Amino acid sequence: MRKLAMCLAAAALVGLAIFGTGCTKLQSRDHLNKGVNAFKNAQYPEAVEHFKSAVKLDPNYPLARLYLGTAYMQQYNPQADSDENKQMAEAAESSFKDVLKDDPRNVTAIAYLASLYLNEKRYDDAMAWYDKLTTVDPKNAVGFYSKGFIAWTKWYPADGTARAGLGMKIDDPGPIKDKKVREELKEKYSAVIQEGLDNLDKALAVDPKYDDAMAYENLLIRERADLADNKEEYEAAVAKANEWVDRAMAVKKEKTEAKQKTSGGIVNDTQK
Repeated sequence: MRKLAMCLAAAALVGLAIFGTGCTKLQSRDHLNKGVNAFKNAQYPEAVEHFKSAVKLDPNYPLARLYLGTAYMQQYNPQADSDENKQMAEAAESSFKDVLKDDPRNVTAIAYLASLYLNEKRYDDAMAWYDKLTTVDPKNAVGFYSKGFIAWTKWYPADGTARAGLGMKIDDPGPIKDKKVREELKEKYSAVIQEGLDNLDKALAVDPKYDDAMAYENLLIRERADLADNKEEYEAAVAKANEWVDRAMAVKKEKTEAKQKTSGGIVNDTQK
């Protein structure tokens, strides 16, 4: 009899522990839902507190950590340089990395972390994480496009500096006048530009109507034309760049017309 009573008491304690665990998880999810509502209403500090509570109540709740990082990142302003702003970026980074400790292939956490680094202009870090993103998700057009954009951010200032140093205006036709300067730029940036174009091609292979990718195809080809050996090569490259402009404009027009039909809205008449 005594043994039976002890067994029943033990069973009751186990039941209470299970119930307590279940209750804690429910409380965690309640905070998550309240955080989501606050986030939707642009009440980001309040959302952060709810997501922090959700994580505290259930440390193994990856969605709560992901949402916490998102709420921090939403408050980060790439144009600001305050300590508070930097702390928001650091908190977002830490939250996303916490998600990735348990789930290294979490596409959303990888994408957000790469985007955060891009906004911080930490281009090498952003490139490394976009590489991870496109490895984990080979159909991620944004990942490939972003790598093309990073290539442009590395090359464009160097091209502009070289032109300015030689007294060439922005609108002056190329190629870059000084052969030595041109060759130095080729050696340093040719691979960067080509990699950027290859990634933009991959983005367009995934999404053939990715007009932003088309726009940067135009920019990289147009600016690479400055490295041409002669005027003929330069003009041929510019003509190819112009084709990308035309394609991008056609796709933008198509998207605008489709949106107009579905929304019933009105838009400016851009035809002249």
